[in-house]
Parts: sequence; structure tokens; C-alpha cells
Amino acid sequence: MAIITLTTDFGEKDHFAGAIKGAIYSELPDVRIVDISHSVAPFNVPEAAYIIQNAYSSFPKGTIHVIGIDSELNPENKHIAVKLDDHYFICANNGIMSMICSEIAPQKIVEINIHDRVGTSFPVLDVFVNVACHIARGGTLEVIGKLIDHIKPIKNLNPFVNDEKNQIIGSVIYIDNYGNVITNIKRKFFESVQKTRDYEISARSYKFKTIYDKYSDVINFDIPEDKRYDEGKGLVVFNSSGYLEIAVYKSDNASVGSASSLMGLKVRDTVTVNFSKL
Repeated sequence: MAIITLTTDFGEKDHFAGAIKGAIYSELPDVRIVDISHSVAPFNVPEAAYIIQNAYSSFPKGTIHVIGIDSELNPENKHIAVKLDDHYFICANNGIMSMICSEIAPQKIVEINIHDRVGTSFPVLDVFVNVACHIARGGTLEVIGKLIDHIKPIKNLNPFVNDEKNQIIGSVIYIDNYGNVITNIKRKFFESVQKTRDYEISARSYKFKTIYDKYSDVINFDIPEDKRYDEGKGLVVFNSSGYLEIAVYKSDNASVGSASSLMGLKVRDTVTVNFSKL
């Protein structure tokens, strides 16, 4: 039984997500549809890329991932279907796949060319669903598109290292539901530049000299609970996806605040790591 996932910026209020599911079920009554997220910020390609990169591998091989972000067809925004890591991805060629493709080479990429057979102003519903159902039935990618060998990158996806190799300049690529701030600095990259040196992480006026293994490591549990004032403490971790993350312990935007709200950090803001001399 095929699995089709949906990741979009459609939200929950409008009919879009429901219409897509109805169209899929009309074609494939026995398919399983899984919502990864419909709360991506509108047209936010880096946010969608981060979400799908960290979700897709939890699904079985052969899963089909429909990504409806900035999907209107135009000369600079073609539609693609990608086979990668034995999964299938259907999306616009606007950089969404570049985060995954930077770590795993695609097995096959086609530029979808069935639009002349499908009149549409809602391509996720009419084109992406058509392609997903074709793949779910065992169809090949070559039937719905022409082979290509590259995808459009996301600008500034990778952090910058200066010539002296003593500074990483990264940026915020995602803010999660807790207000935690995720950067584009991955653990492996950080450690390759660090080479055991001491470091200082700077984000606006905030500075950190420790990266914890987990959020609660910032707390001294030897102090009685009523005297610790745990909530609201800022910290840095490598999160479960391996990205450098600035967080607030037990953050809550409605009460103690979060790294984003308390530190004023937003997507695309700069985060710098300075290393001591070797």
C-alpha cells in the first residue's frame, strides 16, 4: 500500500489540503496519506526544506512526498519529481530539495512536462497529485517528465568560514514551534573547523561558550528546585537533526518567552562562531 505525505504552506483554514487528499483518495482509495505539516510559513522555501529533510527518512522506502510550497508554474519555477534515497519527491524546482541533495545524491530527477494535458491554476492539486498517483501505481518518472541533472540551490544554504579558519558565519534557517532558533551550522561541519579549540557563539548581543548535549544540561540539579529559576535560561545544543540550535529551557512564548522572542532572532539573522587560536 502506497504512502503519500503532504508538506505545504496551505494552513488549516482553507480547503486546499482537504481537496488534495480527496483527489488522491478518488484515484487511489487504499492509499495512506500522512500530513507532515501544513503550517510552513507562506513561500518559505528554507523552512520547508528543513522540515522535509528531517521527516522523510522516518518513512518507509518508496514513500512519495508531495511538497506544496511556492508551486505556481512559471519560466523560473518549473516542477520536478526526484527519486532520492529510494523516496520520491514532487515539488517546484525552487531550492526545496537542495538541503537534502547536499548530503545525498539524487538517483533520478525529471522536469515534469504533463502540464499540456492538465489545465490548472492549482498545480499541487492537478499536477502533483497526478504525478504522485502515477508513481504509486508503479509508473516511471520518465513517463511524466524529461531527465535533468541539477536542481536549483537555496542561496546561502551553507555557512561561511573565513580564510584564517577561526570563524564560522552562519544564519538562522528555521524557528520551531517552541521558538527555538535553528542555524545552518551542522555538527560535523562545526567540528571540522573547531579542531578541539575553545569557541564563543554570538547571536545579536547574546554569547555562549558551551554547547550542551541536551536541554536540561543547563540546569544544576544540585540546587533545590524552588531556588533554581530554570525556565528562561538560554542555551545552545546540537539538536536531534544535528544542527546548531539556540534555545531557552522550557520555552513558552506565552509565559517565559523563547530564544526567538527574548533574543530577537529571526530567520536569516547571522549567528557567528569564533574559535581560539590553535
